[in-house]
Amino acid sequence: MPISANSAETLALSVLGWLVGNDELLPVFLGATGASAQDLRDRAGETEFLGSVLDFLMLDDSWVIAFCDANSVPYDQPGQARAALSGTSNMHWT
Repeated sequence: MPISANSAETLALSVLGWLVGNDELLPVFLGATGASAQDLRDRAGETEFLGSVLDFLMLDDSWVIAFCDANSVPYDQPGQARAALSGTSNMHWT
């Protein structure tokens, strides 16, 4: 059963909270996205930003595993959440 958009946003916010609490990964995320600490607060409610949070997490399987293990989340949930947030905008037919 696909994850709902609401559940996807909640999961992405959990990932964001996990990143903020991770002293090693937060600077990597900020550097990769160009976001500032203020942007994290200001844009946390934006679907596009939450999608970028999930995209970042999914760059490395070890990050996905660490987040999921720390939050008792199935390993496939971040990917499902990302798909739910993007709707059909990221669908490629080729």
